[in-house]
Amino acid sequence: MARQLGSDPQVAGQALYTSSSTQAHALGEKLVTSDGRIFRYAKAGAADLVAGNMIQAPAQIANHIALTPSAAAIGATEITVTLGATAATAGQYAGGWAMISTTPGNGYAYPIRSNPAADASATLTVTLEIPLIVALTTSSRVDLQMNPYNGVIQTPVTTLTGACVGNAPSIITAAEYGWIQTHGPCACLVAGTPGVGLAVVVPGTAAGAVVIDGAASATPPVGVMMTTGVDGKNNAVMLYLE
Repeated sequence: MARQLGSDPQVAGQALYTSSSTQAHALGEKLVTSDGRIFRYAKAGAADLVAGNMIQAPAQIANHIALTPSAAAIGATEITVTLGATAATAGQYAGGWAMISTTPGNGYAYPIRSNPAADASATLTVTLEIPLIVALTTSSRVDLQMNPYNGVIQTPVTTLTGACVGNAPSIITAAEYGWIQTHGPCACLVAGTPGVGLAVVVPGTAAGAVVIDGAASATPPVGVMMTTGVDGKNNAVMLYLE
């Protein structure tokens, strides 16, 4: 067991800067190092993560949003929905949420324990971690949201397809597990030449890169330049994702 000391002693089942096919922590679990940096445990998507690249959650699945559920009573521990034209894989939503987006039940987010595989346009039943607090009817709508650290990918050019969740401090092999950084100094890929002290955002003009705030003004800053940026290089950025 590798020890990483933060404000309180922490024991990591998987060391920083490593990639493993064996899951050692819950996805999203937090690690704080003694120098104040913060990391979250994640699983890589279908491609290797590149060291120094910004990382986003898996792309949203439009056909798994605003789904019609079967009626379910208060206290039920399952929600059954009819999928759109995209299949679901077994365990895809484990650790994620069933978010109720239309009354009855609007505003509640239920953690998902498990789900089986289901074909496109078929019914899918998700098992919840907690029972329903408000009954659902066929007028309710359900958004299925994956755990944002399950299947993370490089931030794309121009348009994000998921929320930015961190920076890869080392290579994590496709479909394997490792730590991504969310706070503190990191060696981040830079697009353009942002000045020291300026806020930077994603997406950039290169995949996995940050760019000076203003070029993508609809997105919040992910950090601040600690040095003057050099286009195409990995420079010091103070991450502020948490």
